[in-house]
Parts: sequence; structure tokens; C-alpha cells
Amino acid sequence: MATLFIADLHLDPARPQITDLFERYLASDEVRHADALYILGDLVEAWIGDDDDAELPARIAAATRTVRDAGVPVYFMVGNRDFLLGSAFAAGAGLTLLDDGTVHDIHGRRTLLMHGDVLCTDDLAYQAVRQQVRTPEWQAQILAMPLQARRAFAAKAREDSKAHTGSTMESIMDVNADAVAEAMRKADVTRLIHGHTHRPAIHRFELDGKPAERIVLGDWYEQGSVLVADGDRVELRGLAVG
Repeated sequence: MATLFIADLHLDPARPQITDLFERYLASDEVRHADALYILGDLVEAWIGDDDDAELPARIAAATRTVRDAGVPVYFMVGNRDFLLGSAFAAGAGLTLLDDGTVHDIHGRRTLLMHGDVLCTDDLAYQAVRQQVRTPEWQAQILAMPLQARRAFAAKAREDSKAHTGSTMESIMDVNADAVAEAMRKADVTRLIHGHTHRPAIHRFELDGKPAERIVLGDWYEQGSVLVADGDRVELRGLAVG
């Protein structure tokens, strides 16, 4: 049986076709007969708290809970869009929360799992914002706001993110090779799987004289994307909308 990895779905009411695709895929035989499903961050465009009463969180929870009820573990790692997702939602949705930088055995191979944003060390402005918003104090302040105020705050944050992306060189927003090597050495692995950069690819290289690979998951803006790991075989595959 295969192990499946997805990330950067950025589910949003503005793109209902992608939410529909997510629900169909999680109901598919491939998912229901998998060893496990890993979601490595940015499941939604913006997460404003586990108490969000909108329709989308409920649909997500129903889809993932059904997979877990079928006996397939669903692992979730927060990204830069859904870092406020907490244990309350995870429990109801059947998700097992993972720390960024977790190492799991995937078909006999130790594999480092990350969202990927901490590897983009050349993007100093982003890293400064990330450091601020991951503090318990900042998060408590945001979660204390009324839901409507949080929605407005999230919309402003998305606009700021688009402006930053549009004005920053692509190379700066990609991972830093030294940061990748350092993370893999620290975890003592020769395989890394991550998302965040929206540059799906399987990069094979040498790390300290050993064969290594970095697998980047694709985003779900225009279509779906899944990594299928089955024994020694790994394949990045697109999922068509409709």
C-alpha cells in the first residue's frame, strides 16, 4: 500500500472546485486503501481559529475524519497559512498533529517532513514575520479577537503576502541549499519531503558523499497534486479538477 503526501491546497470559498476535488480525492479508493495520508501545511488559504463557524472547516473535518474512520492515519503539519490550527479541531477532524521537522519511517527509509518555509532563509522579511506570528503571545492576542475581526485581519494578511510575493525575486523565496543540507544533517536523513514553494520536483543530489533527495510537493491552485510513495518508488502526480 502507498503512503500519500499533499500540501499547499489553500482551500478557500473563492475556489469551490478545489474544495470539491479535495473531498473527492479523500473519498477515493487510493486514499481509503493507503498506509497513511500526510498533509504538510497550508491546507487552507487562511485559518482564523478552531472556533471558526464557517462552512469550509466543517467540510474539511468531515472529509479527513472519514478517512481516519476507515483506518487510514491522517497526519497534519501546520504551514504559514494555518499555523493557528490547534488540537481542538485536530481531534474532531481525526488528525494527528506533527511538529515541523518530524522524521518518520516511510517504507523503511527515514524521511524528514517539513512544511518548507523555514528553509527559505534568504527571504529575511518573511522570516521576521514568521518569528513574530509563531509566538504564543501574538497568537493569543489574535484568537481573542471576534471572528469577524479575525476574518478582516486574515484578508489583510493575504493581501500583504501577495504584495510581498509580487515584489520579491523568486530565487529569494525558494529554499536555501545550505539550510536544506543543515536540516537533513541534523535529522540524520537522506530524504526530505516538503511543500511551501509551489515548485513540485524530485531533486536528487549528494549529501556528504551519499545519494540524497529533496521532494517538493505541488500546490492545488489550478489542479490537485499528490506524492505517492510505494516501496522504493516515489511519484508526483497531478489531479484534474472536475
